[in-house]
Amino acid sequence: MWIYRLGLLLAGWFYLAVSFAAPGMSVTFLNPGKSDEVYWVTATNCMTAAARSLGVQLDVMYAERDHLKTVEFARQIAARPKAGRPDYVILSNDYGVGAEVLRILDAAQIKTFFAYSGIIDKVERQMLGQPRQSYKGWLGGLEPRAEDAGYLTARALIQRGMTEKLVGSDGKLHMLAVAGDRSTTTSYKRNEGMRRAVAEAKNVVIDQVIYGDWKRSKAQEQSTWLYQRYPGTRLIWAGNDLMAFGAMESWRTRGGKPGRDAFFSGINTSNEALTSLVSGELSALAGGHFVAGAFSLVMLYDYHHGKDFSDEGLELERPMFILFSVEEAQRFQQLFGNLNFTQIDFKKFSKAINPAIKKYDFSFRQLLK
Repeated sequence: MWIYRLGLLLAGWFYLAVSFAAPGMSVTFLNPGKSDEVYWVTATNCMTAAARSLGVQLDVMYAERDHLKTVEFARQIAARPKAGRPDYVILSNDYGVGAEVLRILDAAQIKTFFAYSGIIDKVERQMLGQPRQSYKGWLGGLEPRAEDAGYLTARALIQRGMTEKLVGSDGKLHMLAVAGDRSTTTSYKRNEGMRRAVAEAKNVVIDQVIYGDWKRSKAQEQSTWLYQRYPGTRLIWAGNDLMAFGAMESWRTRGGKPGRDAFFSGINTSNEALTSLVSGELSALAGGHFVAGAFSLVMLYDYHHGKDFSDEGLELERPMFILFSVEEAQRFQQLFGNLNFTQIDFKKFSKAINPAIKKYDFSFRQLLK
């Protein structure tokens, strides 16, 4: 019994040592999305819960889908007196602004960390090098394995097409793809995953790929003429949920019934998307990657408290997406339907707090248990 009590006492001392070994840390997240955009609000709420759990001061600045505003935010932060600057800035390379933001913040000796979307452009990578080299404050990054989202949803959509026997006169399934944008890493990788599923199936033709810029209204407008151009196509893959909804709405305008005479896939965990999956209007839905920001805070917390994540690599790409079943969609709505994630104890994912952890587990499905 005395050994057990001693173990508890030592564990308590260790936790206090971790808590007070370094001063409180401050983080600013340059959110590329809109302040009323469900996905990015979900990401922010989850990060806020992680920050509260870990005792991190978090500030969120929404760029409102204006990439120039992200750069302006970086300039504003760099221009502050040193006492008013955050210890770390988390950013996403949406619309390819990451390199410029990195240069601005590194010149001001502000440490940076890429979440959600990193640097993949070969020219930019050649100029920037690797984290912690030319740009000493560029600590690294954490990305969801975005290809998984495109692959999982496209594969499920193709399987549904086979089940419904939607092959054309050429003996092949025909699919339309509504992608995000041409420059964001996340969009590129989701598209690659979609194309991999198509290549594996061997009997699928992508009639056309369009770019809906992640917007419901634009996807609705574009899909209207797509349906006219390809009247026989019944499978529509979308790079996010909003674009899927836009394509579904224009299908309804034609008198169609999503989930019955045409089949759609989407990505993200908005309540509308989850409800559409449960009702059958969406035939495939992947999501869960919004946790990348919260887990980025865990990694920075460990770095700040002397447990560098470099032993696993500086730029991590980890599986986070799941293909939701109806039961998992309902479970998510039950647990997090109000987008409140405070019930999650993010301390349990920290190596600094839990030395027994040898490798980070950033999977999303564990949070549904």
